Amino acid sequence: MGEGRGHAARARAMVEALRHRCRLVLFSSFDAYDFLAEQYASDPDVELRRIPGLRFHYTDGNLDNSKTVREGLSFWWNLRKSIAAAEEQIRAEKPDLIVCDFEPVLPRAANRAGVPVLSLDHQHFMLAYDLVALPRRLRRWAWAMGFAVRMFGISQQRTVVSAFYKPPLKPGWEETVQVGPLLRPAVRERQPTVGGHVLTYLRKATPPRVVEMLGRLGVPVKIYGLGERPPMGGATFHPISEEGFVDDLASCDCVIAAAGNQLLGEALYFGKPVFALPEWNHYEQGINACFLKDLSGGDWQALERVTAGELASFLDQRDRYRESLAESSETFDGNADAVAAIEAMLPKPAGVPEPA
Repeated sequence: MGEGRGHAARARAMVEALRHRCRLVLFSSFDAYDFLAEQYASDPDVELRRIPGLRFHYTDGNLDNSKTVREGLSFWWNLRKSIAAAEEQIRAEKPDLIVCDFEPVLPRAANRAGVPVLSLDHQHFMLAYDLVALPRRLRRWAWAMGFAVRMFGISQQRTVVSAFYKPPLKPGWEETVQVGPLLRPAVRERQPTVGGHVLTYLRKATPPRVVEMLGRLGVPVKIYGLGERPPMGGATFHPISEEGFVDDLASCDCVIAAAGNQLLGEALYFGKPVFALPEWNHYEQGINACFLKDLSGGDWQALERVTAGELASFLDQRDRYRESLAESSETFDGNADAVAAIEAMLPKPAGVPEPA
């Protein structure tokens, strides 16, 4: 899936865990393709191919669900052509397994070619997870979006859901494998420290007033996602860089950022208190923010409604959240469980005994 970098980060985590025994071919689009190209464009052991994809669209700085749907309809109109092209590649490659991170082309092509599919994504939480603890507005959206998840037509033989939270599973979904965040090597290689800066990752459509508030917090704030620009008060703006971003995440005091599942998972893995800023109409991020608060790992407010007072209050309480995370029994690391689920669907090399 090409929207955002969370999908690509999950792919990177699995590639590095599996490349010692598998030939890996990655199919992606948009931002995810660009992120993966930085790592694998010249890698002789991993092949990256571009395919059509879906993404969110914005109008006047706000998430535009209507435009997103309209553009998505164009994608679906051409879906049969995309599936046929992918099926041709799959039949030529004869892979043992398709691993799908909520992407609609490859699994359909795999089903037509008779190749098994493992769904490894975050979005299937809308079908598999019992979300009774959420506010009614978010529960209703998750119920409605569950139909959209089914319409993706993945038709997988196994479902693995990656999230930093693990509520009970719904009846009928008991075979779903729940795993924590999938951590790329750059994250797992670093030891966290508590530095003096706040790490921020924002979408390009973030209202200017929010950026101004961050610049007036009275502490150094490192902002990613908005591109390079002159400093604004205590805020500095940094280009997207995997190494630089993870360095700043591991060494920050706390995080104020968009509420993507991957970023929240990585921050919690490092034990960082988080103030999440989900867009009001981005219901999935709203759900992530609610579970963040339930875990006592931080707090949240909608991006369009947040105030300077709420940000200041979070900073005053960040040590309490830090202590809560330090006392948690959750490791926020799902790599081993996800790899085990994939390995279970792959043919065993000759001479390798079945696992106990």
